[in-house]
Amino acid sequence: MRDLEQPGRSPVLSTNGMAATSHPLSTQAAVKVLQDGGNALDAAVAACAVQCVVEPESTGIGGDCFCLYAPKASTDIVAYNGSGRAPGAATAQWYADNGITEIEQQSPHSVTIPGAIDAWDTLVRDHGSRPLAELLAPAIDFARNGYPIASRVSVDFASQREHLRHDENAAKVFLREDGEPYAHGQLHRQPALADTMQHIGETGRDGFYTGSVAEDIVSHLQSKGGLHTLDDFAGMKGEYVTPISTEFRGNTVYQCPPNGQGVIALMLLNVMSGIEAGEGGPVTLERVHREIEAGRLAYRDRNLFLADPGQSDVPVDWFLSEEHAAETRAVIDDARALDPLPDFSGPQHKSTVYISVVDKDRNVCSFINTLFHNFGSGLMAPKSGVMLHNRGQGFVLDPDHPNCIAPGKRPLHTIIPGMVASGGRVVMPYGVMGGEYQAFGHMQFLTRLCDYGLDVQQAQDAPRFFPDPFTGEVEVEGTIPADILAGLESKGHKLVRPAKPIGGSQAIWIDWDEGVLMGGSDPRKDGCAIGY
Repeated sequence: MRDLEQPGRSPVLSTNGMAATSHPLSTQAAVKVLQDGGNALDAAVAACAVQCVVEPESTGIGGDCFCLYAPKASTDIVAYNGSGRAPGAATAQWYADNGITEIEQQSPHSVTIPGAIDAWDTLVRDHGSRPLAELLAPAIDFARNGYPIASRVSVDFASQREHLRHDENAAKVFLREDGEPYAHGQLHRQPALADTMQHIGETGRDGFYTGSVAEDIVSHLQSKGGLHTLDDFAGMKGEYVTPISTEFRGNTVYQCPPNGQGVIALMLLNVMSGIEAGEGGPVTLERVHREIEAGRLAYRDRNLFLADPGQSDVPVDWFLSEEHAAETRAVIDDARALDPLPDFSGPQHKSTVYISVVDKDRNVCSFINTLFHNFGSGLMAPKSGVMLHNRGQGFVLDPDHPNCIAPGKRPLHTIIPGMVASGGRVVMPYGVMGGEYQAFGHMQFLTRLCDYGLDVQQAQDAPRFFPDPFTGEVEVEGTIPADILAGLESKGHKLVRPAKPIGGSQAIWIDWDEGVLMGGSDPRKDGCAIGY
């Protein structure tokens, strides 16, 4: 238990149901669904829809979605990959012929076909207990009648001023008349998005992928030079996939398989399983150095090999083998940082929302939805109010690379819902936000929980650091002690302060013996866990 004389959060306890999200209005919407008899999947979709309105910089209906769902906490876990695909005309040769050497954030080529609405509609029909229209109603109300800009949201808005000015449609919605972003506590509305979400509630996925909404999105992208067609949208379909897993400290940890980076989170757990926790807690010089080095090596592998398994050979068994984990551990030098790792030119990934829900019947949902960067591509369809993600930046344009763009291909994805089981049943849905950080963050959260005995809130509160896989710099939060920072620099690490707090997270632990739920929500975001 935390020191009650120190500032901080206690974990939330309840016995019936619980939701944990990065925004209070989203958590409240989920709990209301649970109290009205909806299940965990219903609540997760309702919460996500609200976040698409009240955290529009992080997520939206123009983004992608992944889900792990465990009916009755069974380890027969349902996994859904709702990531979008490249347009049918998107070939590496086309980009080469047109002199395009990289996919830029504000380009229409950064927009793959959004997969979120297909995922919501499919999951609700197959595993929910409430109609989609009912689940979208709270979000529609906030979009139409207004919601106050929360603290972290205001910081994100302010940091994206120039990005929003790039697109006149986005600027009209997210900038005030004076050209400045909406600020903390100000009321904000998105009436066009409200109308679109109501239409989707009434018509299901076809209300997004065909008809007026699709026409609005496609025409806007084509006007910018995009390759998207109405056929691309009409043909968008996610898929149920088989989860992958590894064992860690007596638990089974589940992730969605590639094209997401969940396999890297599992690989990192395999590496750390052979490293003793050590004394002094999770933030000591020795421990921090070892985690940094493990992360640098794991992300090197990710950048070289991770891609869409439907079009490339992704060596999942190799990633998860004990032999590879042992090889990785063996090259970590406690005395110094490794020599620079092989360079890799690729994207950087920033923005996501994550949702944990457990209902009274112990259905368990781990749900994640994203726009990629803050406000995604920055391109907003003019009539429907749909902000479009920039997941296409997850591709590379090197035709010899497994993650090269191709027609109908899914890019490397960073968003990864997680789930932990023990004794043949699920004990925790959990997830970490923060793009690149997510796989590393999964390792940090679970090792702090399992190796150091922190509870679900303390494990999220603890100081964070992250080795950037592209710059080679190590981002360190200001709460890490000065002597540890000096020690890391003496080992050859280049340290920088992150522009914003590193990541965000939520988790709910199920104590099966006591029948109690224990939830936590990251203080780096605006959200909370609420139970009843």
